[in-house]
Amino acid sequence: METLFFSMLGFLWVAAITPGPNNMLLTSSGANYGFMRTLPLMIGIMLGMQCILLLVAFGVGSLILLYPALHLILKIAGSAYLLWLAWKIGTATYETLETDAPPPSPIPFWQGGLLQVINPKAWLMALGAVASFSLAGAQYLHSVVLISIGIALVNIVAGIIWIAFGSMIGKLLRSRRAWTIFNVFMGLLTAACVLLIWH
Repeated sequence: METLFFSMLGFLWVAAITPGPNNMLLTSSGANYGFMRTLPLMIGIMLGMQCILLLVAFGVGSLILLYPALHLILKIAGSAYLLWLAWKIGTATYETLETDAPPPSPIPFWQGGLLQVINPKAWLMALGAVASFSLAGAQYLHSVVLISIGIALVNIVAGIIWIAFGSMIGKLLRSRRAWTIFNVFMGLLTAACVLLIWH
């Protein structure tokens, strides 16, 4: 069981730490709004992933395998949502720390959760984890709990790393031009994640 758990952590870690929509979003938010104000977004992403895992573990995920049209709908919805997020990131307004006006609102946590629900990659990751690392019979529920813990662990560590990376970049964005270039670049990277969905 321990060997299986560590193998699962390795699988989940690779999926969680590599660049993708979640990590682009966390990096951009960390740069624009700081570490602490991005934590709710990370929590939303984590909760969304847990919901997907539970849906997959208890049968809903099998519908995606049975009905390819559902997978296509997820891809289209996920692509549209990512492009909308990319537009929001790319056109984010310049924020100075010296202003007396309240700073713009960071991306709310529910949008991080929503991204998981319509992200085919999240569904496929959950399907892969349940198919590869769950145990049959009486141990099934116990193994699903371990997968859930594993996903939470890797998402916390990977999320903190990407938010911290974004926060460090944010400290370098001292001019409106640098801010605009960074946000446009992050918006383009987020839009490019659509290609991963269709790959």
